[in-house]
Amino acid sequence: MASRSPLPPWLPPQLTQSPSPTLHALSTSLLPHLFSAISQIGATLRTSHHVSLVGSANSFGDDQLNVDVASENLMRAALAKCPLVVRASSEEDPEEKEVHQGEASSAVSSDERLSVAFDPLDGSSIIAPNWAVGTIVGIWKGETTLGKNPRDQICSVLGVHGPRTTVIVAIREADAPQGSASAEGVCFELGLGDNDKIELLNPNIKLSSPPYKTRYFAPANLRFAADSPAYASLISSFITKKYTLRYCGGLVPDLGHILTKGHGVYVNPVESASKAKLRRLYEVLPIGLVVECAGGKAVDEDGKDVLAKEVQGCDERGGIVFGNTDEVEEVVKVLMG
Repeated sequence: MASRSPLPPWLPPQLTQSPSPTLHALSTSLLPHLFSAISQIGATLRTSHHVSLVGSANSFGDDQLNVDVASENLMRAALAKCPLVVRASSEEDPEEKEVHQGEASSAVSSDERLSVAFDPLDGSSIIAPNWAVGTIVGIWKGETTLGKNPRDQICSVLGVHGPRTTVIVAIREADAPQGSASAEGVCFELGLGDNDKIELLNPNIKLSSPPYKTRYFAPANLRFAADSPAYASLISSFITKKYTLRYCGGLVPDLGHILTKGHGVYVNPVESASKAKLRRLYEVLPIGLVVECAGGKAVDEDGKDVLAKEVQGCDERGGIVFGNTDEVEEVVKVLMG
């Protein structure tokens, strides 16, 4: 342990006590490169005054914007700098590919090898009006993200591109020593500045417990309420109980608001007549890890734990409900019986 590089100063104190080899490698090698890329994406967005289509589409058929392509390139360049990452895929290029062209580093032990799934720029539909958007990264232990227990996702990084560039990080290792912070799960927030400056803003993000001073709700796919009496009833109950509406259409900033306020429930129901839009690998699972590490609950369109079912393919999609546990359970009761 003495020969290893020191842990970074932005790591929350509770994670610096006897860190596992995986946590040490993650925090000293991969995460700094990712934070640098997220900071560069934020800078790119601030100077990209003309957001436009580039005439191409990703493998899902979504039209690509110039900022999508730029963000993808920055993330790929960051991953290429880290020998720990064996394979990676993204929403823009949804096929797992070897990061280092099949050249495994002999300096990296098998238990330190990682795989990454990311959405370089989540919220393309709200970029043009200059709303906050995000970058979503899921980091998995092992050489692939597919066909594995979602509990092998050991870290989630959410970059928030607003007036400030911040990141929300969740770390949880299923095989860490029992009782350690990394085994229980930790969620924290960092601020990213110029010249790769990183500041610890909140070392331990936790959702509040009832009673709540103010309640918030974020209803996605609101048009579905016209065809779903259950969803219409749920929305009506939020209004009747004087919940405050906070929904911007961006998954990351909507979650960021819930974590900042300590309360909120985000609902993205799935219509049987149309295909779900959220990608499990690139959006749902990283979001689920953050919510659980912050003491909340995240369930899928069937009301089941979003981290309970393994991912078999890059294009798997689903719905999600997340927020304070009691609020999520009430939504499940109303929408899913």
